[in-house]
Amino acid sequence: MTFKIAASPHAHQRRTTQQVMRWVYLALIPGVLAQTYFFGFGVYVQLALALLTAWAAEGIAMRLRGRPVAHAWQDHTAIVTAVLLAISIPALAPWWIIVMGTAFAIIVVKHVYGGVGQNLFNPAMAGYVLLLISFPVQMTSWPIPNELAQLQVSISDTVSLIFSGFTQAGYNLEQLRMGADGITMATPLDSLRNDLNHQMTLSEALSKPIFGELGGIGWAWINIAFLLGGLVLIKQKIISWHIPGGFLVGLLVPAAIYWLFNPDQAITPMLHALSGATMLGAFFIATDPVTAATSNKGRWLFGLLVGFLVFVIRTWGGYPDAVAFAVLLANMTVPVIDKYTQPVAYGHGGRS
Repeated sequence: MTFKIAASPHAHQRRTTQQVMRWVYLALIPGVLAQTYFFGFGVYVQLALALLTAWAAEGIAMRLRGRPVAHAWQDHTAIVTAVLLAISIPALAPWWIIVMGTAFAIIVVKHVYGGVGQNLFNPAMAGYVLLLISFPVQMTSWPIPNELAQLQVSISDTVSLIFSGFTQAGYNLEQLRMGADGITMATPLDSLRNDLNHQMTLSEALSKPIFGELGGIGWAWINIAFLLGGLVLIKQKIISWHIPGGFLVGLLVPAAIYWLFNPDQAITPMLHALSGATMLGAFFIATDPVTAATSNKGRWLFGLLVGFLVFVIRTWGGYPDAVAFAVLLANMTVPVIDKYTQPVAYGHGGRS
């Protein structure tokens, strides 16, 4: 499969699927390194488990379909799915979480629909939503950033936690999530939602030690790292600016309006931008070339829709971060968006 990246109406720059996917996972490296710095080596363990599962699941699915396995392994689409899912789940989640999610993403979401280029939904986000709905406790038990943790976790303890649930000294994940004040800490978005729902003001909610000058400690820098990687993809013309631009406008403009009218009870635009999976979603998830709209106008509208849905779900929905749900809901609208935004070929008249 080859993606065409438009350079002008009659000229195209061709890149193979393998080349596009390679650029995507290379651009993810800054964000992965930042995530590892703040949340520990569990990120690497989850990545290793996801990649091994994706490799095995891709091979099994291709064998069952009577297709050559080597070709599927070479296009690198399974690698990107595995990496996106691995960095979307808590770094110390049990090993079976990432194995189950990755297998579902590859076998069911990708291959049941026909394989590369045929899936209706983003495989990584479909796997994430399956896990979040089925195992909400494990999927929301993010460790607090290393600089706030009372107990530092070694590499051996990290492996032990993921595979057994306990460190070698007998501590479990709940004990490791205790902050310096002895209180179990939630993620910044979750903490904000809970505090604002309990009628605390924004300034009171932001006084917790998990927040820094830019937003949640760790999360803000992780988002900046993914932003830098996303800009590299735009610079290399792997993705266009339309989806990430639409995503950020669709999220930040309503957030700014809502905050201006309700400054004590609304999350600020900066906190929206630098919290959760905002930049990962804008530049790496919503831009999936198979499940997103195809024309530039369609991509812009698709990005706006995803960003607006993220704002709505974060503000009034039941989940603190909403990128996965927003992307899957927007995936359903792609056929309609494409129908009304595809440019008319020269000499073929208007649409009927």
